[in-house]
Amino acid sequence: MAEQVAREFREPGGFVDSDAPQVQEFARRVVGGETEPVEQAVRLFDAVRDEIWYDPFCCSTDSADYRASAVAESPSNWCVPKAVLLAAAARAVGIPARLGFADVRNHLQTPRLRERMGGADLFVYHGYADLHLDGRWVKATPAFNAELCARFGVSPIAFDGRTDALLHPYAADGSAYMEYARDRGVYADLPLDAMFAAFREHYGERMFVAEAAGADAFTAPA
Repeated sequence: MAEQVAREFREPGGFVDSDAPQVQEFARRVVGGETEPVEQAVRLFDAVRDEIWYDPFCCSTDSADYRASAVAESPSNWCVPKAVLLAAAARAVGIPARLGFADVRNHLQTPRLRERMGGADLFVYHGYADLHLDGRWVKATPAFNAELCARFGVSPIAFDGRTDALLHPYAADGSAYMEYARDRGVYADLPLDAMFAAFREHYGERMFVAEAAGADAFTAPA
């Protein structure tokens, strides 16, 4: 039974399409000649975190946009697609990986984002990757790129491949930053329908607006 479960987290999925050429190319480029799994995982995490700008305003309703093969070619994206890419890239180099989700209370927002969320500060289905390294599962969230973190005055999440790398509970000044409110479990592939249903329940259709007017600290440099 253990082998069957492990195999589920090694094989390509519909969204975690680790066999897609775009994912294979991304993983090969980032890993290079490194063969040690922990170091491979660190390199993949850093690349997903910093090469794709975190943008919470690009929540698409097109399922194709959530495939790792599409995410690998996107200049900006948000936590769930970035977690999907990290999981797929890990599987592409032989590291078992799965997706984890949690509801996160974010105390660091912009007025533009809060309006899009109907005034809420609870992010449902925050996504992260769970990688199997050295015989144990290690959580890693590659959501916020380093340049964006600098704008908000917080350190980027660092991943060493041995300990969980989740969102910081406090900002640099000691104020509350992120709080995990609910664990939604782990999956071999993206539960897109359940995630969309939760978004509609908490935020309505406003979360799926193609473009939010204006710009803020989340806006990528031109």
